[in-house]
Amino acid sequence: MAKVRPTSDDFKNEQKIPYPGKQSEMQIQPQTDLAEYKAAGKLEGKVALITGADSGIGRAVALAFALEGAKVAILYNANTNDAEETRRMVEEKEGECLVIQGDVRRKQTCEDAVKATLERYGKLNVLVNAAAYQMAVKNVLELTEEQIRRTFDTNILGYIFMIQAALPHLKSGDTIINTGSIVGETGNEMLIDYTATKGAIHALTKSLALQFGKQKNGIRVNAVLPGPVWTPNIPATMPLEEVQKFGHEVALGRPGQPEELAPAYVFLACDDSSFVTGSLLHVTGGKLSSDS
Repeated sequence: MAKVRPTSDDFKNEQKIPYPGKQSEMQIQPQTDLAEYKAAGKLEGKVALITGADSGIGRAVALAFALEGAKVAILYNANTNDAEETRRMVEEKEGECLVIQGDVRRKQTCEDAVKATLERYGKLNVLVNAAAYQMAVKNVLELTEEQIRRTFDTNILGYIFMIQAALPHLKSGDTIINTGSIVGETGNEMLIDYTATKGAIHALTKSLALQFGKQKNGIRVNAVLPGPVWTPNIPATMPLEEVQKFGHEVALGRPGQPEELAPAYVFLACDDSSFVTGSLLHVTGGKLSSDS
């Protein structure tokens, strides 16, 4: 029997949580355990480094990769308890998980994370950029310089720094997977700076796919574009009225769960997608407009 997924109506009593959001503090827990996932050894022998993997989508991706046979390293910024829970979940499935703390806004952090991964596992095959910062505002005039810089530094500079650090160690057949968003295509009136960075990630993905396909012997670069997904970022950064109807605008009538995104990352990381590069893979539940 398929797992029951919370609908938008189920969030009507949900409450805000402090930023940075901790998955352990959420009333309705995101579904990240992949209990029904059927692995097929698609990533046997590979090593993956995943940013923002202490919770939410990053956690689900780490677990899916481990189930598929990859050794994983996760980079997180603030929530140590959540990161250790990700490690526990991976190891419970007999996987290997290296936990690294650091802020992707710092170029040195990104270089150190790649170095630590290489020291532990001896190689790197898959880079997943999933770290992100967002904070809702109701008017563009409310956007502070500090917030704008933090959003762009995390969501754009952090991606570029990680790619620069990883690239010398990637070879033909290896992959980079960025995390975009449907709002990078549709816009979102409360996430002006965030949507701008997601649109930039889409353009970055396509540009690097062109460059690496010709110059780096077939290193593939793609992006997953989630729709509304229930992660700690939502109750920590969105207005309460949005939290309590989260996912209402989606065709399926509910938000996605992190574990529903993970198979898209597996596909882009494995050899099944050997002719896929520069792709923006939508996993949105049918969110097709800017309606919020």
